[in-house]
Amino acid sequence: MNEAESPTVVIVPGLRDHVADHWQTHLAGKLPKVRTVPPLEQDKLSREARVAALDGVLADIDGPVVLVAHSAGVAITVHWVAQQHSRDIRAALLATPPDFESPLPDGYPTIDELRANGWLPTPRQLLPFPSIVAASTNDPLARFYRVAEMARDWGSRLVDIGAAGHLNPASGYGPWPQAEELLEELGRTADTQG
Repeated sequence: MNEAESPTVVIVPGLRDHVADHWQTHLAGKLPKVRTVPPLEQDKLSREARVAALDGVLADIDGPVVLVAHSAGVAITVHWVAQQHSRDIRAALLATPPDFESPLPDGYPTIDELRANGWLPTPRQLLPFPSIVAASTNDPLARFYRVAEMARDWGSRLVDIGAAGHLNPASGYGPWPQAEELLEELGRTADTQG
């Protein structure tokens, strides 16, 4: 694939937005063509506003895109797809999606707050592009079997990344080199399907 055809990677952060020592931030610093969905100034818990922010970034990009979503960024991505936006998405890496349909730990939104802000139910339709779901065996925001069910419904390849917590700085990530390996795999998969 030549540089002109290489996709732009769009980083889709979770509800805590951009975090300096997050693996998504480290990954973005290594990539030649990358955009990050910016943080919201208001309506931070609004699913509609989050999906609109992703759509706005995608509308500004010419050519193919690979999505790299973490946590609620995965929920943003599947809600965006459910709204049937037409866009050339080459592939997606979906890391540690939360289970918004089960109670989250203290300090996170409640099921009632999530429902009131449009997050529930979580879309489970087949994604129209190749995807990998990276799941942690000890994620405090989702049991592994629930993430496996989501991956199956989305048609994603499930990758067990071991006991990685929520794959964030609080869990010791910083850099996550496996993200680059999974992106390379997605690139090869997309090339064979394209």
